[in-house]
Amino acid sequence: MYAYGGTERVVWDLARSLSDMGHRVRLLAAQGTICRFADVSYVNRQRSLKQQIPDNTDVVHFHNRPDFDPDVDFLPYLYTQHGNETAPHDMPINSVFVSHNHARRFGVDQFVHNGLDWTAYGEADLRKPRQWLHFLGNAAWKVKNLAGAIQVARDAGELLAVLGGYRLNFKRGFRLTLSPRVKFFGMVGGQQKMDLLKLSRGLIFPVIWDEPFGLAVIESLYFGCPVFASTRGSLPELVTKDTGYLSNDLRQLSQAVRDRAFDPEACHQRAVSDFSAHRMATDYLKKYQQVVAGNALSNQRPHRAPTTLSSDAVPADSVAADSLRADPVISNAASSHPHSR
Repeated sequence: MYAYGGTERVVWDLARSLSDMGHRVRLLAAQGTICRFADVSYVNRQRSLKQQIPDNTDVVHFHNRPDFDPDVDFLPYLYTQHGNETAPHDMPINSVFVSHNHARRFGVDQFVHNGLDWTAYGEADLRKPRQWLHFLGNAAWKVKNLAGAIQVARDAGELLAVLGGYRLNFKRGFRLTLSPRVKFFGMVGGQQKMDLLKLSRGLIFPVIWDEPFGLAVIESLYFGCPVFASTRGSLPELVTKDTGYLSNDLRQLSQAVRDRAFDPEACHQRAVSDFSAHRMATDYLKKYQQVVAGNALSNQRPHRAPTTLSSDAVPADSVAADSLRADPVISNAASSHPHSR
């Protein structure tokens, strides 16, 4: 439960919230999926996806690219692009992205921030003594920049707990971390991950790509952890000046860890108030109503932008960074069924 299958978790929590609001939800999902709050149909890989959608459906919400063009002779639909698409072709007209920056990089403005069902995460326990900083993500993925996180923690004189990686890694190149001040817990999930987050003073997240959203950020905020991160992608939309510090300079992140204090309750409330599954479902309902009424979400098909937007492409009042200098942040480091989340 709650390991590393972020898209499945978001879809699951969205479906549950829509059901709680009184909407009838049907999941078209993998064999073995069991759901108490929605009807379930199993995907038949031998048939077209289009043929498997019931005729009495009001709106279809895709979370994977459909195997047909939904803009031609099809029901009202929505498609959420969860990741950083790299293919050059255009996307469906009713595409929605998971942050403002994410949408802008595809030439549109349609987005819904992800949200999670915080009741599944239990008590945040904000008064519990904290032991370390943490890194949360797939450490084998270079863009997550574990090496940068280790440098930030080292320069700040802090222990670092790595949630999502191993001391010796061969998956994407060779990485061996010798420092005893870095503790590796593997690919943790469920109660183990929650217990570890309750022991952390903050998330170190110096990613070197444009983060589409960042579930690791809002999970950390829920447990009262401020976020020390780069300014890439969605991060200025998630991290306010009261809940963390953003910079592309590792030295400034280390200094912020040493010198700045943040209120755990403010971090927790940021997650609960702004990134709940209920808020996400409410925002999607507005999109559903628009397409059911016969209106397209955009006036053009989204397409991948040829260049990366800088942080000033998001609303200015959401930026919580003292420095936007793009000093090098370099790493040496070279997901399952919804019901299991």
